[in-house]
Amino acid sequence: MVKSTWALQDAKNGFSRVVENALRQGPQTVTKHGKETVVILSMEDYRKTTARKGSLTDFFRASPLKGKPLDTERAKDLGREVVL
Repeated sequence: MVKSTWALQDAKNGFSRVVENALRQGPQTVTKHGKETVVILSMEDYRKTTARKGSLTDFFRASPLKGKPLDTERAKDLGREVVL
């Protein structure tokens, strides 16, 4: 079985193996004091994760709020009094 979770000390001592596993098997999790802390990814996996998935316009067009009325009117009050 290939290891995919590493204690920090083991990851430091076997960094080359951690990197090789990330390249061959996928993301490798590193724990510190038993808590998952970081993930080591291949550059290919990183680029897939951070790749843009469309434009801001596409995002708004796909919004479930598209076509809903939007209240853009400002309140007529003067706000609160500020003592300086």
